[in-house]
Amino acid sequence: MSITAPQGFRAAGVTAGLKASGKPDVALVVNDGPSKAAAAVFTSNRVAAAPVHWSREVVKDGRVDAVILNSGGANACTGPQGFQNTHTTAEKTAEALGVSATDVVVCSTGLIGEQLPMEKILAGIGSATAALAADGGPAAATAIMTTDSVSKQAVFTGTAADGTQFTIGGMAKGAGMLAPGLATMLVVLTTDADVPPDVLDAELRNATRLTFDRADSDGCMSTNDTVVLLASGASGAAPSAADFGAGLTQVCAELARKLIGDAEGASHDIAIRTFNAASERDAEIVSRAVARSNLFKTAIFGKDPNWGRVLSAVGTTDAAFEPDQLNVSMNGVQICRNGSIGDDRNLVDLEPREVLVEIDLQAGAAEATILTNDLTHDYVHENSAYSS
Repeated sequence: MSITAPQGFRAAGVTAGLKASGKPDVALVVNDGPSKAAAAVFTSNRVAAAPVHWSREVVKDGRVDAVILNSGGANACTGPQGFQNTHTTAEKTAEALGVSATDVVVCSTGLIGEQLPMEKILAGIGSATAALAADGGPAAATAIMTTDSVSKQAVFTGTAADGTQFTIGGMAKGAGMLAPGLATMLVVLTTDADVPPDVLDAELRNATRLTFDRADSDGCMSTNDTVVLLASGASGAAPSAADFGAGLTQVCAELARKLIGDAEGASHDIAIRTFNAASERDAEIVSRAVARSNLFKTAIFGKDPNWGRVLSAVGTTDAAFEPDQLNVSMNGVQICRNGSIGDDRNLVDLEPREVLVEIDLQAGAAEATILTNDLTHDYVHENSAYSS
């Protein structure tokens, strides 16, 4: 259940002293090949962190040898010194591994607006290099956690047309500031399939579009979001783009669900499905509008099936629909029918953690689902009392 499940990868997670808690805070993932193919997607936030600027350049040639990650500091909004610190991190990692710094992706997460304690980072790189192991994936997944309560990992095993098997592994961190525009949070994906960089890039972008891009916890987009995909080719399997993409999407979908399931302070995991839309875009913007409605999210926290708050959010979009043809169901009960009163809202059971909201636009055949969570007292407390 980790990024070291595929052949050809080693990983480590160590404590470098970046976190006051003393918990692990530096992770390293190394691709031992034979292939070093890679692709990545990053935050679309215009205020991007120094590691994002660095790593965008690293992946342009489709090769990545290693990913070095730290929690306990975002290295965002830190000026030229912050970028130099990222460069130094890559150089130190490259020196320890015997690779080029321009083939090292750097990821950071934590408090925005403070310089990293480089003496601790550099010592942590040495410790992580020494701890690299073929079963080190779980330790790496733990080391990238910030406000996460659990580590997040997923694995998929598939079969190519010639019968050879390949594996895809993934780890993710994120519990707040989850509202991507292209990627999300910090995610490392690995595979032992033999897949060229251009296919990795295309399939990664499609997978993130359908999964991480549709995980919207609190409407707040991070400055550090990175999803990087490494392919070692060590299994010898060469699956079709479609078969590889299906497995990759499955891993990303599982990680996205785990991110929402661990959202800060949440007591409900909510899937908002909009269907019978004129286009996939319409379905997505309608579901996202509801997901970002604080009135809706607080109603779910209060276990109140207030469908009026759903309709008012739908009405703010430019999606194609007629107001008097909207239907809304919660957990299988159609409480709004044709834009008006449906079944008794008291029939809706919002005690379970899982909530399904279905919005029927009666305007076409497309659909999309956004994953979100409720807005609770605990979320407000955590984000008022903790810098993240």
